[in-house]
Order: sequence, then C-alpha cells, then structure tokens
Amino acid sequence: MPVLDFFWTMMIFFLWVIWIWLLITVFIDLFRNKAMNGWKKALWVIFLIFLPLLGVLVYLIVHGDEMQQRQIDHAANVQQAQNAYIRDVASTDAPDSAAQLTQLAQLHKDGALTDDEYAQQKAKVLNS
Repeated sequence: MPVLDFFWTMMIFFLWVIWIWLLITVFIDLFRNKAMNGWKKALWVIFLIFLPLLGVLVYLIVHGDEMQQRQIDHAANVQQAQNAYIRDVASTDAPDSAAQLTQLAQLHKDGALTDDEYAQQKAKVLNS
C-alpha cells in the first residue's frame, strides 16, 4: 500500500498545482479585461477569494471564450512590441547618414566646405 499512498499524494499535489495555476490565470484575465469596470472586478475578486472553487468555475463559464480572445490579443500585442523593438534596435543609421550627406553637399554647394574638406567629411560619414 505505500506505493498507492505515494501515488495518491502525488495526484493531490499535482491537482493542487493545477488549481493554483488556474486561479492565477483567472486573476490575470480578470485584470486584463478592459470591458469590465472596477466595481465588477472587485466583486469578482471577492467572489474568487471567499468561494474560490465556485468562483473559478463560474468565471470560466461566463468569460471562458473571452479569456481566449484576450490571451490571443495580448500575445499579438507582445509580438508587435517585440518586432517594433527589434526593428528599432537593428535599424541602420542610413537615414542619418543620408541626412548628413545631404547637409554636406549643401555646405559644399554653398562654398562653406572646400573640395578636400567635403571629401574628408563624406568619407567619414560613409565609413561610420
């Protein structure tokens, strides 16, 4: 019987872990829900704290489909933010270089830079 006791203990432990994960998921979704006002959120929190099993089951029944859509929207927003960050960090300074070259050409055209100075500055911009 000790093997059966161990099995039963492990089963209860894993069910407890799943329960905690489910409760945290419901709380995350509750606070991610922008359609619900603060009072409704407060009532749900009270319901989830005082009657956790019933509260989670009712929340899943009432908001189950919306939970999935909010999770998908959140994942899409995270992906867009990550892509924007990567584009921002990985972008070259080509627009800055082009602006600098245009400014140098204008200065050379206006006579503010000699041919040698223009060539040196142009090489410096292109090498950076």
